[in-house]
Amino acid sequence: MISKQKNNTLRITGPHSWLLLLWLCCGTILKAQVPVLIRAADYGVKANSRENAASALQRAIAACRKYPVAVLRLPAGRIDVWPEGAPKRELYISNSTEADTLSKAKNIAFLLEGARNITIDGNNSFVILHGKMVSFAVLGSSNIRIKNIRFDYERPTMSELTTRSLDEKSVTVRFHPDSRFTVINGKLVLLGEGWKTEHCHTILFDPVKERLHYSDLKPLLQAVARQTDPLTVVFEGDFKKPLYHSGDVLTIRDPYRDNCGGLIAQSKNVLLDQVQMHYMHGLGIVSQFTENITLRTVIVASRPESGRIIAAFADCFHFSGCRGKIMIDSCLTSGAHDDPVNVHGIHLQITGISKQQQLTVRFMHPQTYGFPAFFAGDSITFINPQTLLPVAAAVLRSAVMINKREMELQLTTALPGGVASGLCIENRTWTPEVVIRNSRFERTNTRGLLITTPRRVLVEKKIFHHTGMFLILIADDASSWFESGAVRNVIIRNNRFEGCGYNSGSGAIAIAPENHQRVAERYVHRNVRIENNTFNTLDGQLLLARSVDGLLFSGNTITAPSLDRERLKISVSPMGCTNVRIKNDAYPG
Repeated sequence: MISKQKNNTLRITGPHSWLLLLWLCCGTILKAQVPVLIRAADYGVKANSRENAASALQRAIAACRKYPVAVLRLPAGRIDVWPEGAPKRELYISNSTEADTLSKAKNIAFLLEGARNITIDGNNSFVILHGKMVSFAVLGSSNIRIKNIRFDYERPTMSELTTRSLDEKSVTVRFHPDSRFTVINGKLVLLGEGWKTEHCHTILFDPVKERLHYSDLKPLLQAVARQTDPLTVVFEGDFKKPLYHSGDVLTIRDPYRDNCGGLIAQSKNVLLDQVQMHYMHGLGIVSQFTENITLRTVIVASRPESGRIIAAFADCFHFSGCRGKIMIDSCLTSGAHDDPVNVHGIHLQITGISKQQQLTVRFMHPQTYGFPAFFAGDSITFINPQTLLPVAAAVLRSAVMINKREMELQLTTALPGGVASGLCIENRTWTPEVVIRNSRFERTNTRGLLITTPRRVLVEKKIFHHTGMFLILIADDASSWFESGAVRNVIIRNNRFEGCGYNSGSGAIAIAPENHQRVAERYVHRNVRIENNTFNTLDGQLLLARSVDGLLFSGNTITAPSLDRERLKISVSPMGCTNVRIKNDAYPG
């Protein structure tokens, strides 16, 4: 029985009062968690108007922050966003920060900063970005979901042109309508909304073989250009050494990484669901020092009706120093100038030891710096950069950025023996479990999946189609990219590897840590299982492995229509691996 008291509280009595109390408490909790619906249209976002929605989006997101749980629903249709009126933040992004002299301020279409329990429901809206912009940034936030939304650029920073006719003295090309250009004094200039291409990094797409290859635009840039209609240019010069064929598509960008497609940084529990990125400028969707990230049905591909080839300026999904669980499920990448997926940690190098418990460490790669890579309470491992083997371990009492490239670390105990300047440090706390399944990677001239993490890795039910280099690369290094993470438990099963490795003759899978010295009976990587996959190889190269303890290659089906079985190759370093089993593989036909 429920009765109301004089002080307006409720009194619950009777033999089943505890059940009634539980029901009321659950009802109160559920009521508190019911999200408030915020309609972006009520804050000035007008679909299909071609009006700048930047300020209106900020107002709508600010309204969401007033509630414990909120859903921001966009109006269906096209939404245009310009840098003017958009939020700006100085962002230092892993593998995508260059040149201290240039501004790191980024224009952001959707900014969620210090936010909690917010869903952005795109309602199948189509967001068009202008200039150079980050599609979305999730900074210091938790329980964030972005779903049912598509992003593209009015003028992608990738230019595309197709060769029409060629002879020894001239080449005629036709530009894609989305690629803007001009001809000044006989020279081609690629330009866009507030920018122009200073240097031309070129990758050629062969539409017959559906492959991407490194190429060179210099022969056209050195020739005399003459525009004959709005989209056609004739280049006149010396073309006796043909680099192209009729029908080839040249895809051209400035190699300078001054942006990213989306950024998820120092956040927790982030879900991207039914998100389509039709073009990303700079690095792709970058997640750094974030816990628990799910990408479900995320598509990185140009719109079919656009006729464009390239959707990603560089990597598609990049994870640096994350933890918890990374889940990539039912995703597609098609048309990238770099790797579809890269998961790694960061090696910082010890540059100073001022006290027994205090270290100075430094970011070593010029594209990665400016953000905290260690936190109080983190477990760290000291790594010999020559062997990539651990020397000692410790726990951090404190971690402080002292400038953009250096951190000062205080240990909880005395400095372990054998630790000296020149060693590297890996953050073992910020290492993720990774599951990648039910996905397809195609049309990239580099690798498919780069993965270095000591926690469990599962790659299953994927299709790698026409990947130019290794489909899967397990590396680890402390001298080039300084990307850390010796693997301890990797399962690669039930995948299809189709026509890959054509750019370098590199084959399908490589376990290739960049250690420069070997220690007897000690290995960088452990426990890699490659089972029940199908390899359709072009040149017979299947597997390259070194410095692995525990490698199984079993139950795989290998087809090579133009090759003899004797030419199929698995290269395992006899001095660098142990506990290797290769068995029960099938060679149909």
